[in-house]
Amino acid sequence: MAAGDAIIVTLYFVVLCGLSVYGAHRSLLVWFYLRGGRRRAPVRAASDELPRVTVQLPVFNELFVAERLIDAVARMRYPRRRLEIQVLDDSTDETSVVVAQAVDRWQSRGIAIRHMRRPARSGFKAGALRDGLRTAAGELVALFDADFVPPADFLERAVVPFADPRVGMVQARWGHANRNQSLLTRAQALLLDAHFVVEHGGRNRGGCFFNFNGAAGVWRRAAIDAAGGWQADTLTEDLDLSYRAQLAGWRFVFLADVVAPAELPVEMNAFKSQQHRWAKGSMQTCRKLLPSILRARLPWRVRLEAALHLTANVNYLLILALALLVVPAIAARTGPGADPRMLWIDVACFVAAAVSVSTFYGISQRELGGRWRWRLRDLPAVIALGLGLSVNNALAVIEALTRPTGEFRRTPKYGVTPRGLSRAPRHARARYGVASGWQPWVEVALGVWFAIATAWALAAGAYLLAPFLFFFQVGFLCVGAASLRPLVRFRSRRDEQAEARAHGTPAIHLAGETS
Repeated sequence: MAAGDAIIVTLYFVVLCGLSVYGAHRSLLVWFYLRGGRRRAPVRAASDELPRVTVQLPVFNELFVAERLIDAVARMRYPRRRLEIQVLDDSTDETSVVVAQAVDRWQSRGIAIRHMRRPARSGFKAGALRDGLRTAAGELVALFDADFVPPADFLERAVVPFADPRVGMVQARWGHANRNQSLLTRAQALLLDAHFVVEHGGRNRGGCFFNFNGAAGVWRRAAIDAAGGWQADTLTEDLDLSYRAQLAGWRFVFLADVVAPAELPVEMNAFKSQQHRWAKGSMQTCRKLLPSILRARLPWRVRLEAALHLTANVNYLLILALALLVVPAIAARTGPGADPRMLWIDVACFVAAAVSVSTFYGISQRELGGRWRWRLRDLPAVIALGLGLSVNNALAVIEALTRPTGEFRRTPKYGVTPRGLSRAPRHARARYGVASGWQPWVEVALGVWFAIATAWALAAGAYLLAPFLFFFQVGFLCVGAASLRPLVRFRSRRDEQAEARAHGTPAIHLAGETS
């Protein structure tokens, strides 16, 4: 084997070893979860025992979902004298009008709800939450993002664990208001189900740190203050505060049986923007807190699991490196004089990864019950989506390590119903759209690269590797093409209207659209 080939193969196996570490971490979480056993759902407390709660609703340009959120929170069953609601509105569009009208309507019905505006959006969401706490009266603070629709009994059930004075935060599970709208939303639902059920559940049962997810959770005000409050030096202020609070000695509780539905992003660019923010913010939090975690007087398994948790997005750098190295590495081991048996190492690694991933998602769906086997039909799409996101999220990791915090970019939501219908007409939704940029072209190019690689593997007789290369091909092509779709749609509508004007005839519009 030539020196250049040896270097490529060595780098390739280093990447595989790195991915294997995170694959083993996934299996560890499954073990924590299964070992811990099922826990009983919380019992509702008597009304005279309920603590005072402030519900904070941070809103920024959420024209199509803000009213739905306010209505759902105002209808929650909780003693009025023990409940106050803060709508923390940083909007720069008509959302503020919608919020003001909804707040006035509920105030007239006796609900203690306030519409709070700031002169400047300093600190983004963290800044809004911090400012709201200055006047909050509750000993507990519940948070919901604008796309959530919490059930009426949410607070009654979520406050129960706070009977233990050591509990600083309670996180509920996210549901999915539009799970079955498309293959993209079904894949996202599988991703989030595994995150909550197995990751949160496993960490909670295993006595490890886990994090507040920014919404559908309740904090003890004293825990927020003791941990240093909300800080805006990362894009994941929820993850940052979670680790600081647990380092300060507060205990967290995950309630898998308390569910708050939320709207999943319906467009690929919106989903990628959300994932980019989460990946970048996680790595920023890692830079900020990992040294303190490793120095803390905690059990070694807690520190190790926290390190793997906070560095998990390094996976995307490794996947991208694997995508660039896999074909040259295979070629180096199938040339003249090479031992083709070395390819069995690749097959073994890929099969082990497939089993690990299938177990991870399979257990989460089994625990949720219902037609869980039917939902697992979308598992190949989840795997392909994860591979296709590697460019987007690897760039987020690099930005976190090399650039300042950056701007908090909201994920656009459109008030989608369970049947996939949106309250927002398409012409109005365009204002919240996320630009494609240059990334999709790179993703499409990588998809073409793997299409060629798959054909080459079949021609070279490496039949067992072809299915794994095919997953890379599908992942990159689908993510790239879906990201370019809004651009094509915009150009087609623009051309249609231009042609209509040239012929002196009105353009045909979709329902709800105007020119």
